[in-house]
Amino acid sequence: MAAAMMLAGTACHTSVSGEPRGPLCGMGICMECRATVDGVAHVRTCQVLVKDGMRVTTG
Repeated sequence: MAAAMMLAGTACHTSVSGEPRGPLCGMGICMECRATVDGVAHVRTCQVLVKDGMRVTTG
């Protein structure tokens, strides 16, 4: 999912200073790719496969 978000130009979340953040490690360690997926907060999007109908909220 994180790769798809990067290709779409969508940030996973925003830092406290307002910077868009995306995946750094690609292994689920850095937590920079967190987003809300299907109502579940703080999902590590680099560890999730994209499926039709998923609801992803970033911020």
